[in-house]
Amino acid sequence: MSSPTPLGAPAQVAPQDLSPAAALQQLKALFPALFDGPPKPLKLRIQADIQERAPGQFSKPLLSAVLRRYTGGTAYLVALSKAKQRFDLDGQPAGELSDEHREAASTELARRRGLAEERRAQEQQERRQRANLLRDFEHTTLTRANFCALKGVKDEELDGLLEIARKEIEEDRIRRAAQPQGEQRRGPHERRGEGRGEGRGDGRREGGPRPPRREGGGGGAGRQGKPRAPRPAPENKG
Repeated sequence: MSSPTPLGAPAQVAPQDLSPAAALQQLKALFPALFDGPPKPLKLRIQADIQERAPGQFSKPLLSAVLRRYTGGTAYLVALSKAKQRFDLDGQPAGELSDEHREAASTELARRRGLAEERRAQEQQERRQRANLLRDFEHTTLTRANFCALKGVKDEELDGLLEIARKEIEEDRIRRAAQPQGEQRRGPHERRGEGRGEGRGDGRREGGPRPPRREGGGGGAGRQGKPRAPRPAPENKG
């Protein structure tokens, strides 16, 4: 007969009952030099080292699932793409990282960036389409049924799409209101000209010398009231 668990002692959880998230937290507690903090490239065959240093605490399928999720994370792949060493359970260098593994991590990161950009572009397009749908609905003279037929929208979906569009427009308004006032008034092309000395209309940089005045230009303000001397008549050498 097994002895009862002492009062106040944490209950022991069977390895097969741990979730992957709980198992990762346990790895961080057992081996903080490797698993706590920013991700580090793991030593090859690290699973065998964990089983040896923490026998019976993780089932093999659970540990495989945890490490697969950990090494597939974007933060881990970023670390893998930049590092030159792998690290053991004590956080010490444990072998060089091969170029092949580094390039594989970079390729996967590029693939994920491409998917994220496509997803953002698709979301922006759908957002614009909802805004246009709301604008057209507010100005249409068609019946609801004819409007839905024209737009290719099911009648039962129209109200939901219009409500989403109204919320998105309100979100945009709040975001614009939270921006600095200068950012609201000025467009991108105006913000680029903040170094005001360059590109002035009088052809000089701020603080630089004034260029010579052209003959006949309207620059008489600097010599108030002083008449201009008449030009001498050309000599008659005939």
